[in-house]
Amino acid sequence: MFVKSRGEHASKHVLPKNLALLLCFASFCAGMFFSNRTWMVPDAKGIPWTSRIGGKQFVDYDRNIVVKNEGNSSGDISGSQHSILTMDKAISDLEIKLMASRAEHETIQKDPTMSEGVKNIESILKRNYFMVIGINTAFSSRKRRDSVRATWMPQAEKRKKLEEEKGIIIRFVIGHSSTSGGILDKAIEAEEKVHGDFLRLQHVEGYLELSAKTKTYFATAVSWWDAEFYVKVDDDIHVNLATLGVALARHRKKPRVYIGCMKSGPVLARKGVKYHEPEYWKFGEVGNKYFRHATGQLYAISKDLATYIFINQKLVQLLNEALVLVEFTA
Repeated sequence: MFVKSRGEHASKHVLPKNLALLLCFASFCAGMFFSNRTWMVPDAKGIPWTSRIGGKQFVDYDRNIVVKNEGNSSGDISGSQHSILTMDKAISDLEIKLMASRAEHETIQKDPTMSEGVKNIESILKRNYFMVIGINTAFSSRKRRDSVRATWMPQAEKRKKLEEEKGIIIRFVIGHSSTSGGILDKAIEAEEKVHGDFLRLQHVEGYLELSAKTKTYFATAVSWWDAEFYVKVDDDIHVNLATLGVALARHRKKPRVYIGCMKSGPVLARKGVKYHEPEYWKFGEVGNKYFRHATGQLYAISKDLATYIFINQKLVQLLNEALVLVEFTA
């Protein structure tokens, strides 16, 4: 009776075979799940990733690999393993740059205005031109500009064709009036809408500021167009483009070219004389001559000189004084 009762008591707590197998399988799956959760490395900024290879400990902060020696030379990391870690970092950086580039490209495609602007800038930067001609003009010189347009300066599609086929850029160069947005500026803006042939400078127009205007023109032109030569010409000069092109082409392989109608005149030290030089003493004794220079009506400089002006435009006071001579001693 006693044995039977124990058998009966034990049989009440025995699990069915299928249920036991099911519980074992569930326990195995739960163990695998929690094991994976435990060993996953979070890819968060600022959280270090640590591993050991041989006798060295590797600590990775945002994929910047730091190696700590903890063993002897026998446990050094192999070159192939180090290459793998370096390559992993490089691939990660490229993926980030690729994602940023794709996002920027999608933004540009969605914005037609931005897309067109980027295309124009890219075309300007990629294109190399032969020469940029800046025609120095004033607010009161509308008749002179019309004369230039009617003679040697091509208009509309012809000017565009000249730029594309011959690499010659031509623009009227002018700054702004002392009263920003005044009637003078509005007149130039209206003229620009009709002809589209102006290069507006960050410069306040004035007769005594001609040298500064010329300096600003060269600095602006070289930042806008990559050309071999940059030409300055007055709006009362009519240019033979073919002759000018041939003359400049002879000097294409020469560095630091400064070409024009060269002259050298006396420094005008006496007061009351036209083009009096108030700082004549900077050029030496009375009766000395200016250094040899091109007259202001038309001259050209090469790209390296224009780049020098662009880089040092705030520091070239001596050059500014030289350009004063060019303008006032013509």
